[in-house]
Parts: sequence; C-alpha cells; structure tokens
Amino acid sequence: MTGALLALLTGCASSHIIDPRGYDQTGTASYYGSRHHGKRTASGEAFDQHALTAAHRELPFGTRVQVTNLGNAKSVVVRINDRGPHTRGRLIDLSRGAAQQLDMLRSGTAKVRIQALSD
Repeated sequence: MTGALLALLTGCASSHIIDPRGYDQTGTASYYGSRHHGKRTASGEAFDQHALTAAHRELPFGTRVQVTNLGNAKSVVVRINDRGPHTRGRLIDLSRGAAQQLDMLRSGTAKVRIQALSD
C-alpha cells in the first residue's frame, strides 16, 4: 500500500514538474535549517541542513542549479531534493549550508538568479 500511495502522490506532483533545460529565473530565496534537520524531504531523503540542497516547486528532484545572490555575486550549486517554498513570493528554499555560502543567513532572504545545470 505504501508503494501505491507514493505512486499516487508522485503522479499528482509530476503534473507541475517542468523541464529544467534552459531554466533561468530571478526571484527571492529563503532558507530552512535546524527545525527541519533530519526530517524527510518530499524526495524521501532525510533533510541535512548542512548539505547543499534546495526545495523548488517545479524542478525535478536531482536537478542541479546554480544559485547566485544578486546582492553580492556569491554563487553556490545545489541539488533539488524537496518541494517548496511554501511562502508566497519565494522562488526557492535553500538549505542552511547553501544560504551560508551565499552570505544570506543574517537577512534570511535574498534576491537570486537560478540557472539549471546540465549533467
């Protein structure tokens, strides 16, 4: 039954999944950390706040994207492994580790450019 439920949920979520080729968007990033550390992500893996991962509403799990903080030009490459952000007006939720590399821990959010990378 668990497999059937997973297939059903995956089927529902996949209707909004987009092709990452050529993905290049600008928007607001936020981050999530200790409160979610160790909990399961939408992809099924445990969330590690220190890893370089992110949540995105539409990009497929496993997609690698370069995120650039437009305020300071710092960049980081993250792997999409969760769904979100769940706050209106946000484009991506980064792990704490990724947010630290972008120097956005103090502000909590940053205007970013997200570019999908080819494998």
